[in-house]
Amino acid sequence: MDSVSSDEVYQDQILPHVSRTFALTIPQLPPALSIPVTSAYLLCRIADTIEDEPALSAPETLAFLQRFSAVVGGIGDSAALARDLVHRLSDRTLPTERDLVSNMDRVVRVTAHLGEAQHAAIQRCVELMCYGMPRFQFSASVRGLPKSSDLDDYCYYVAGVVGEMLTDLFCDYSVDIARRRANLSALAASFAQGLQMTNILKDVWEDRSRGACWLPQDVFIRHGVDLAQVSNEINDPRFSSGMTELVAVAHAHLRNALDYTLLIPGKEKGIRRFCLWAIGLAILTLRKIAHNPGFTAGAQVKISRTAVSMTMLMTNTFIGNDWMLRRLFALAARGLPLSRLGEAARPLPTPVMSDNDADREQHAERGQHADREQHARRRYGSSGS
Repeated sequence: MDSVSSDEVYQDQILPHVSRTFALTIPQLPPALSIPVTSAYLLCRIADTIEDEPALSAPETLAFLQRFSAVVGGIGDSAALARDLVHRLSDRTLPTERDLVSNMDRVVRVTAHLGEAQHAAIQRCVELMCYGMPRFQFSASVRGLPKSSDLDDYCYYVAGVVGEMLTDLFCDYSVDIARRRANLSALAASFAQGLQMTNILKDVWEDRSRGACWLPQDVFIRHGVDLAQVSNEINDPRFSSGMTELVAVAHAHLRNALDYTLLIPGKEKGIRRFCLWAIGLAILTLRKIAHNPGFTAGAQVKISRTAVSMTMLMTNTFIGNDWMLRRLFALAARGLPLSRLGEAARPLPTPVMSDNDADREQHAERGQHADREQHARRRYGSSGS
């Protein structure tokens, strides 16, 4: 077995240990997509591990993410980076995540052997993720994010870029899908934001336990809540009202996610399953949160294995029937509050990596200035009822 084939086997083996959801959905993709999407997910998971590591200061997190982004782009020694990073990981990092970091050179090697378009899509995703996430690390606290637009930006950098990458990969895979690129691209970031917001709401108390909160202050201030003072030991109906408002926003994004998925030709059943299973699990989680917005631990809003199995069964049964898929979504979302989405400003930086730490710092400062000066308008659109 050559080294790349061996590395692909490693990817398949580690995936179920770092994500049960993606271990279910990625194998549904056609083989020409499952390998690059697995590589991309694992690379993003490494970036998440760096971001989440409490033993790293904000400047150290930035430096490691920049080194990692450069490595994915073919600059630097991935094995050396892995050694340096593993020594800094604390006991809060799961053993499987430590194993993934230790073997990052194997994932980078698989990515390097992908087709040019696939590699470019993944590299862009990782660069933007590693550029954007540290901006929030420097100010992360239990006070939350100042504005809803900051939550949009955070979701873009940790998830929206993934939606855009997947769109690029899907379009590279299929000429029929590529014909719908414009419509898919218009919904890609919203699709990913729906999934990410669901996770943020579900994990709110776990995030607070490590000193972070990604909820927007402006939403909760309207309900008379200071996020710095909330506690899962106090059942505050005002906090529940703020959570319900965000459920409505996430619901709207997931409607866009369904629209996105139904743009995929019905014959591409694997890609549709990949998308629909994720959407189905997210909408069922939102229902749990909506019914119990004052929950005190993520386990209380976790969906059952039976619900997961039923989601898979029903979507598989009607995988090519758009009308029935919309009906299934409507049934799953029945009773959920729904917000109307408008336009969102989104910074679109083009990171340039440097081997010199001083250059990196200057680049980060220039990027932050550029964010204030330059914004590209991105329409998420809105869905009917």
